[in-house]
Amino acid sequence: MKIRRILATAVAVAVTTPAVMLSVTPAFADTKPDSKPDSRAGTKTAAQTPAKPTVKELEKALAEAEKAHDAAVLAERAAYDAVEAAVSDTAPLTVAAKAARKAADEAAAAKSDADKAVTDAQTALDTLTEEATEAERTAAEKALADAKTAAATAATTATTAEAEAEAAEELATDAKVAAFTALAKAQNATKEALAAVTAAEAALERAKKEEEENPGGGDGDGDGGEGECVDEPGLTTVVKGLPSSVTAGTSTTFSVRVANGTGKDLDKVLTYASVHATDKTGAKDIAKYLKLTWSTTKSPKWQKVDGDLYIDAIGALKDGAQADIKLRLTVDAKTPAGQGLTFIAGDYFNKDGSCGLTPDAAVNEFDIEAASGKPAPKPTPKPSTTAPAAGNGVTPQGSGTSVPATTTSTLAATGSSDATTQLALASGAAVALGAGAMFLVRRRKTGAGA
Repeated sequence: MKIRRILATAVAVAVTTPAVMLSVTPAFADTKPDSKPDSRAGTKTAAQTPAKPTVKELEKALAEAEKAHDAAVLAERAAYDAVEAAVSDTAPLTVAAKAARKAADEAAAAKSDADKAVTDAQTALDTLTEEATEAERTAAEKALADAKTAAATAATTATTAEAEAEAAEELATDAKVAAFTALAKAQNATKEALAAVTAAEAALERAKKEEEENPGGGDGDGDGGEGECVDEPGLTTVVKGLPSSVTAGTSTTFSVRVANGTGKDLDKVLTYASVHATDKTGAKDIAKYLKLTWSTTKSPKWQKVDGDLYIDAIGALKDGAQADIKLRLTVDAKTPAGQGLTFIAGDYFNKDGSCGLTPDAAVNEFDIEAASGKPAPKPTPKPSTTAPAAGNGVTPQGSGTSVPATTTSTLAATGSSDATTQLALASGAAVALGAGAMFLVRRRKTGAGA
C-alpha cells in the first residue's frame, strides 16, 4: 500500500527576533492498497471515506487552477516592474530624498562656516590691544554678537534640514521595502498557484487512469474494498522535550508520543519526522547540517529516519493505546546561526485497505546558535510582521508559534540595476515581512512490510 501526501511548507524568518514559522496543508492524499481486506478489520463507512470527485469536476478544478496561475504570473510581473521603478534613481521619492540630502549637506556646511566666523570674531576681539579705541572695541564686540546670532540661525537650519533629509530618505526606503514585500507575496502566490496546478493535474491524471482501468466502477481488485485515505483527528502526535534553542556541535534528545484515539485498532502505524532550517537571513537552507535519528525501548540502538522520512517503529496500535519514540537531533559543528523546526505526523493503514493520516502536523520551532567562537552574522533591520491566518492546518508545539509567511527569492539577473540586486541580497527577510523558502515535501511509504 502507498500513502502519499504533498505538503506545501512556507518557512519564514524574522531576522532580529528569529522565529521560524511553518504552514503545512495537505494538498491531496491517495492510496493504492496492495493487500486484500482482512475479515478481522472493520469496513469503512461513507462518513470515513469522502466521495471521489468526478473527472469532469477535476477538469473544471484544473481549469480554475490554471486561470489562477496565469493571473498570479501577471501579478508577479507587475510587482517586479514596481520594484524596478522603486529602486530607480528617477523614482520621485528617491529624487526628493537626494534633494533633501543635498540641502542638509549645504546647511551643515553653512553652519560650519558660521561657527568659524564666531571663532574668528572672538579671536579678533581677544587680540585687541590696550591702544585700541573704544570704537574699535565696540565694532569687534558687535561683530562677535552678529556672528553668534548667525551661527545660531545656521544651527537651527542645519538641524531642520537634517531631519527633513532623514524623513525623505526613510520614505524612499519604505517605498523600496513595500515594493519588495509586494514582489515577495506575488512570487509566493505564483508558486502556490503552480503547486495547485500540479496537484490538480496529478489528481485528474489519476482519476482518468482509474476510470480506464475500472470502467464499471469498483477498485480493480474485484473486492470493492478500496478507498481513499482519510484525515484521522483521533491519531495524534505530541512532541516533548525539544528545547527552544540548540547549539552547533551538540545533540539533543526529545520524544514523540503517538496516541490512537480513533475508536478502532490500527494494524500498522508509521511516524513521519522531518527537520528544516535556514540561516538568520532566511535565504540559505542549512538543513543538511541537521540529522534526526530514533530509538525505542524495544530497539534502543539509534537508527536513521528512512529515506521517505518515516519511522517504522510502532507497528500495530490498539484503540486507546499510545507509543513513545525517542528522537535525537544532531547539529553539525559547522552549522551557522539560524532557525529550525521539526514537524511530526502519523499515518496508519489496516489490512482491509483502509488508511488515514493526522490532518495536522506537530510543529516545533527552535533557534540554532553557532558553535562557540564562531562569529554571528551582522543583524539586519527588524521587519514588520503579519497576523496569522485562520485555519492553516497546523498544530504548533513547543515555544514557537505557527504563522503563514510569504516566500521570496533574489531577483533574477535580467538586466536590473545593481541597486535592485544589492537591496534584495542585503535586506533578505527584512524587506519582505520575513522572507523564506518554499519546500515541497512528499510523504510516501511503500509496502505493508516496509
